[in-house]
Amino acid sequence: MKKIVFALLAGIVSFSSFAQTEEELKAQLAEKNDSIAAINAQAAPIQARADALQAQIDALPGWRTGAFGTIGGSLSNFNNWFAQGSPNNSSGNIGITGNAFANLVEDKFFWNNSLNLNLGWVKLDDKDIDTDSEDFEALTDVFQVTSLYGRKLSSKFAISALGEYRTTLLNNFNNPGYLDLGLGGTWTPVPDMVVVIHPLNYNFVFADNDAVFQSSLGAKIVADYTRKIGAVGFKTNLSAFMSYETSDLSNWTWTNNFSYTLWKGIGVGFDFGLRNSRQEAANFQGVALEDADNKLQSFYTVGLSYSF
Repeated sequence: MKKIVFALLAGIVSFSSFAQTEEELKAQLAEKNDSIAAINAQAAPIQARADALQAQIDALPGWRTGAFGTIGGSLSNFNNWFAQGSPNNSSGNIGITGNAFANLVEDKFFWNNSLNLNLGWVKLDDKDIDTDSEDFEALTDVFQVTSLYGRKLSSKFAISALGEYRTTLLNNFNNPGYLDLGLGGTWTPVPDMVVVIHPLNYNFVFADNDAVFQSSLGAKIVADYTRKIGAVGFKTNLSAFMSYETSDLSNWTWTNNFSYTLWKGIGVGFDFGLRNSRQEAANFQGVALEDADNKLQSFYTVGLSYSF
């Protein structure tokens, strides 16, 4: 009986000790959280002043330049792997995207220049078939360069002129190629965003297939937002041409680029794009413009990124 009583007393003492220790730890945790909250409250005004100084620096006249991109790829090789349809094969894919800009900001005008590049290669070599290709074949092929000049009427609006050229580099260079030249207005609601509305724009189209690819007069709309917050970089760009002659000659492209820097400019990146062009669909399908199955075009690339 004495042993049972002693065991019960020992258990009660242990539970009380544990409860007391837990309460002490919770109290210490509360103190630490209060300290963190106090530090954050003190840091908030400092961060606000730092952001204001950065905004003043960004508003200073002069050139702003930068570049970032994404590299993604994989390689594989199989020998006598009988569980699959092609037991002996080598395959791989490589994707490269690049974005660069050089912008001049002055008190009365601005001049924004940008370059966008997206290239991709893929191969699938079945070693048991002698007639298939062993080389990497070009799959993704996008090249775009843009130049925008604006004469400021106010801090957020300007009369502007735009030149934009788009084509492919690896296959069928300038076939097709698109050159937009136009006049209108540019709105900059925030420092990182540019909205271009040009009701007077001519879309020059260069291609061998003149029956499908035709130049025309229309309106040009471009919206671009580029932002970097800490290690995260983000860019989205919409470029649309609306033909006054017929909607069959209109086209639009929307691209998005994300990057997260992990160490010394190296990180992970994701690129995603959509495009709509009835002229390109008709040319690929070998049909008349009005008979084309104008499906939505898309691409994405995931891989390592590098920014500087």
